[in-house]
Amino acid sequence: MQYPQTPALPPAVSDDDEIDLLALFGTLLDHKWLIAGITAGFMVVGAAYAVLSAPIYRATATIQVEQKKPGIPGLSDMSDLLGAQSQAVTEIQLLTSRSVIGKAVDGLKLDINIQPTLFPVIGNFLHRRYSPEADGDVASPLLGMSRFAWGGETLKIFQLDVPNALLEKKLKLVAGEKGRYTLLDDDDNVLVEGQVGQPAEHNGVNVQVEVLNANPGTRFTVVRERRLSAILDYQQALNVSETGKESGILTLLLDDEEPDQALAVLNAINQQYVLQNVERASAEAASSLDFLRGQLPEVRHDLEQSENALSGYQSRAKSADISLETKALLDQIVALDTNISQLKLQQAEMDHKFTRQHPAYQALMRQIGELTSKQSGLAKRVEALPETQQDLLRLTRDVQVSTAIYTQMLNKAQELDVMRAGAVGNVRIIDPADVDITKPVKPKQPLIVAIATLLGLFFSIALALLRKSLNRGIENPTAIEQLGLPVYASIPYSELQKSEEQERNKKNGNRKATITPAPLLASGHPTDLAIESLRSLRTSLHFAMLESGDNRLMISGPSPAVGKSFVSSNLAAVIAQAGQRVLLIDVDMRKGYLHKVFGTDDKQGLSDLLIHRCTFEQAVRATDVENLSFISRGQIPPNPSELLMHPNFTDLLERASTKFDLVILDTPPLLAVTDAAIVGRQAGTSLIVTRFGKNAPREIELTIRRFEQNGIELKGAIFNGVERRASDYYGNGAYANYQYEYLSGNS
Repeated sequence: MQYPQTPALPPAVSDDDEIDLLALFGTLLDHKWLIAGITAGFMVVGAAYAVLSAPIYRATATIQVEQKKPGIPGLSDMSDLLGAQSQAVTEIQLLTSRSVIGKAVDGLKLDINIQPTLFPVIGNFLHRRYSPEADGDVASPLLGMSRFAWGGETLKIFQLDVPNALLEKKLKLVAGEKGRYTLLDDDDNVLVEGQVGQPAEHNGVNVQVEVLNANPGTRFTVVRERRLSAILDYQQALNVSETGKESGILTLLLDDEEPDQALAVLNAINQQYVLQNVERASAEAASSLDFLRGQLPEVRHDLEQSENALSGYQSRAKSADISLETKALLDQIVALDTNISQLKLQQAEMDHKFTRQHPAYQALMRQIGELTSKQSGLAKRVEALPETQQDLLRLTRDVQVSTAIYTQMLNKAQELDVMRAGAVGNVRIIDPADVDITKPVKPKQPLIVAIATLLGLFFSIALALLRKSLNRGIENPTAIEQLGLPVYASIPYSELQKSEEQERNKKNGNRKATITPAPLLASGHPTDLAIESLRSLRTSLHFAMLESGDNRLMISGPSPAVGKSFVSSNLAAVIAQAGQRVLLIDVDMRKGYLHKVFGTDDKQGLSDLLIHRCTFEQAVRATDVENLSFISRGQIPPNPSELLMHPNFTDLLERASTKFDLVILDTPPLLAVTDAAIVGRQAGTSLIVTRFGKNAPREIELTIRRFEQNGIELKGAIFNGVERRASDYYGNGAYANYQYEYLSGNS
């Protein structure tokens, strides 16, 4: 009769989304050690990076920017009308300009980058941890490796001029004895040799080392950067921001591994900025003063002409009296003319600063237009006066206006001269640069460890899910039954078998990837769950083979490493223990290893028997299991398939069938070679062994089709190596089916 299919478990009533979440949770539990290991590895790497990486210190300073005063009176009112932006916005651009930072770079030789050669990975940590007992002490080389700097080394270069071809190149400076040094290029060619404190020149390289304190042989990496590159680097590194909107308070930040250098650079930038601001204020006062001094001779000349004209008219007219009405009109005209003259002076100065379309220039011209209109109205009133009074008013007006303008320009020139001499600028340093060496701003060690741990967790979870998604191996016997092949038994993965193989492999000193097979599990551990499953398979086979025409059982598989030999040998043992005479034949004449399982050699085996190199009695060997006999593979022949197709193999099987109650044929995998298809035609019952998580449905389907094409009917499959996984447990998968089959006795 035909062996019935394994009954399906009752369908679980649950929401699909919940099943997915449970299966996902189970997958993560299955890979818990992988996730824990990767996460721990990331955490350790993060902690090592946080501890070994160089700390970054931050220098800070504060500058106040006061509202700038205009050079010519009256411009401040116009600035208010136009709503000028905060002066700090402009000053930030000036503070980070190439002119300011460039002078700091030149003064501190920041375009010469010097780094001691440190031991990989831990060198930086050891270098900064060294604490000299006295000034000038240098750490002794560890294990005699004097080329590395271990702590306390100092190198200062006063001058380094190199050809353009060596700019931005890493040069090597090697410390020598008694202040000597050698400068090498990146190919270790000597560029120049010199003495500390003395200039040296050779091969177009000019160098002067100011300080060198290091063990002989210690190496330093020296890079002569382009001036612009160094300036741009510090422009990026310098952070300037205004504290509060329109507060005029600027905060400067500069980060560096060396706190002393960060402090020196920030102080140099601040001082250069303040100096430039003072020079700019002095230059503006000098420019206005030059303009006024250029106008004074003309105004004085106009004043002298006006005075001479008035004196001459009074002498000719014999009159110098001005009526009260004319006097009042004169005062108004003088005031208007004086204001117009002042505005025209401002116009002349603004011509050097703004275009005629500038809003400030346009506002100034509107003021001049309004005063000119008033001046025209007063001119009409003057025309109504007697001719003598008109002449006196005109001449007197010219004298008074010229006098007022000349006096005002003299006063302003004196003010600008004083301002130019004592210019202080509109910025001042509130807090000089300082740095807290007890609290580096980077690296933030707890944050780095936390981020590394989270990255490790995310990466390990993603890897676990990826492995799950890429694993196309069947993990549920139902998938095999859906291909039309009954599952006779689900054999759980045996940890005892694995430990036995590892122990034997260790004793034999086997370093290869393949593990030396252990003795029969059925003999050494008869109570193992895998052996109990094989006992259930023994019962099922008894009924399945009732309809077969012989007592031969062929066991094959889709691919190698599915456990065919394990199933064949242990199944033969449990059937022999039940009292039947069993012959196990290792038909895999290429890579069979059943002789190792039984602790014997492969001499006088199947291949030898088929070519009559030995007799049947010589080939059949007894084993430690009662009623169990065994034929090894024999010597590896060049034509295994041809030997199996020879009538000698048929004769062997017929003779074995008469002498034994059951003949088990352990064959090679079908998808690798055709031996199983040849043997299957002469076996009444054929089974295949599939491996949990290894064989894909497509692989099993192809195996079934291959057997059908060769006229062989597969009775069923043995699902081997079933592992208990949380994903299957939570998702009612393979292991749940295995439990059901085992407890029901229908496996």
